[in-house]
Amino acid sequence: MKEPKLIVLSSVAGGGKSTLIRILQAKHPDLAFSVSCTTRAPRPGDKEGVTYFFLTKEEFESGIEKAEFLEWARVHDNYYGTPAKFVEACLTSGKSVIMDLDVQGADQVKKKLGSKVITIFILPPSEEEWEKRLRGRGTDSEESILKRIRNGKAELKRKDDFDFALVNDELDKTVESLERILF
Repeated sequence: MKEPKLIVLSSVAGGGKSTLIRILQAKHPDLAFSVSCTTRAPRPGDKEGVTYFFLTKEEFESGIEKAEFLEWARVHDNYYGTPAKFVEACLTSGKSVIMDLDVQGADQVKKKLGSKVITIFILPPSEEEWEKRLRGRGTDSEESILKRIRNGKAELKRKDDFDFALVNDELDKTVESLERILF
């Protein structure tokens, strides 16, 4: 059995992580997706236990105190975190795991697990396209979009801290590049 991998995909909000992960999982059904916990409100189409586990602030803070998260952060005024037990169970059973994390989460996982983690930063093709994607989702207020853009500009400066950085300009080519790195 080949060694299972822990893969961290990071990007700015609207960078295309979710789409890329969906395609990779469809092509590689043995790749487990680590569903994160969050305190943000569900968006249209979100499904409990599929897109996120939705927790109250109190539930999340209790999980922090009990060290139940592999990583966690407060982002855009909400908590996000990865349940450690799920990732450990997958890796122990021989399944590779892909995680959708911001740069703070990627830092924490890399610090804890070092070379066991492959980190990949997904770049939008341009600032204009990135903003168009954010607005095109139709799920965020203008205030939230502006905050995501402001935070994203700082995140983009961190791309060189990752093992790989890929520009998500043509979806098929980006998927092929990911597959060359991972499989």
